[in-house]
Amino acid sequence: MKIVLTARLGRLAVVCAALSCASASGQESKTVIGPTNIDLHEGAELLKSGEAEEGLRRTLAGLEYAATPRDKVAGMSNACAGYVMLERPEEALPWCNKALEMQEKHWRARTNRALAYLKLGRFEECEADLSLAEELAPGARTVKLVRSMLLDATDPVTPQIVVDDGGQPVDEDQE
Repeated sequence: MKIVLTARLGRLAVVCAALSCASASGQESKTVIGPTNIDLHEGAELLKSGEAEEGLRRTLAGLEYAATPRDKVAGMSNACAGYVMLERPEEALPWCNKALEMQEKHWRARTNRALAYLKLGRFEECEADLSLAEELAPGARTVKLVRSMLLDATDPVTPQIVVDDGGQPVDEDQE
């Protein structure tokens, strides 16, 4: 019994020593649960749910204290998306441009900028960004959606609807 108790106390001492060693050297062990930038996180969630105005406001607030390059690029891309959602594509472009300056292969920023170009009728620039976004994220649903919007704008399908009214010819003069 005494040997088992000593072994348990020995393991506990090792764990305690490891913990105090980290704090004694000035390092703290931290566990971060959830997003580190609440405004960027909440802004993204609001944008996803269609609340563009509040989502953009929270995103811009989060960008004020974005600490990592990843947060900055994501926030700028989301700001671009928010302005596009608010039908303000000319204000969207600088945000996507800044994001792409930091990370040129950010497919979401490319897609957002393509959509801004589409809304401005700048189809060649839209196509260029969209082609690169398709290379970077083949199969991404949002990229496919913007591609279909571009096709609708540049090569609309003319519907050819034929209504079969039972085979009876209609005499237009009798109507």
